[in-house]
Amino acid sequence: MAYSPQVDAFRALHESGCFVMPNPWDVGSARWLRGQGFKALATTSAGFAFTQARADQDVPRDMMLAHIAEMVRAVPDLPVNADFENGYADTPDGVAANVKLCVATGVAGLSIEDATGREDDPLYPFELAVARIKAARKAIDETGSGVVLTARAECFLTGHGEPLKEAARRIEAYAAAGADVLYAPGPKTVADIGTIVSAAGGRPVNALVYGDFGLSVPDIAKAGVRRISIGGALARAAWAAFIEATRLIAEEGSFRGFAGNGASAPLNPFFTEDLKARS
Repeated sequence: MAYSPQVDAFRALHESGCFVMPNPWDVGSARWLRGQGFKALATTSAGFAFTQARADQDVPRDMMLAHIAEMVRAVPDLPVNADFENGYADTPDGVAANVKLCVATGVAGLSIEDATGREDDPLYPFELAVARIKAARKAIDETGSGVVLTARAECFLTGHGEPLKEAARRIEAYAAAGADVLYAPGPKTVADIGTIVSAAGGRPVNALVYGDFGLSVPDIAKAGVRRISIGGALARAAWAAFIEATRLIAEEGSFRGFAGNGASAPLNPFFTEDLKARS
């Protein structure tokens, strides 16, 4: 069945090999990444939250939907995957309704995680978590859009006592529930990543690289990963340079934080030519 060109392209990317799907946080960063030749992009909930002076996980649903739609418009020729957090609902019915709203933004894919956002009870119970993925699957199917569903097991990021074991259990169940792509952010070794790949039972796996773990794209590809995303890492890298430069000005009256700056080239010529191409 043929879907939109973006959905078809996104599905094709998951059929073989391994691709990197970086995470821009605004129109400028999205256009720059497109210009670097990346074949698909993903939103970052954290990166966008910081632009709104909010903490990650503190962006309301409608604000996030508007941002996702803006990112889709920013790169209309590329697939965009939405970091849709936990679907902005606890119940399967709530997840289903919100997933349809997300699909309507024009995304080629979206992810649903099993983190509740509550410190006292950070993961949805296993049965409820599976039911939420089933509901997301059914909702996407009802739209006829072919949007790629990624199911996320947040065991590593929520402090679970046995994160690898529990993540593997959930990944296996989410694959059976109809997720197209499986994702357990947190593993930093080829062995642990391989465990997640095995649990996915042949379905594509997304690996998160949010720091320098000593692994390259070929290393991660050899573990069987189909897709690599970097979450808010690019946004945090930009903020880290900004924070240090402003600290030096405020505390020392020094502009040493600008030592690594180049001129605004290549940004000015890139955006000038990019805007001409879009027009």
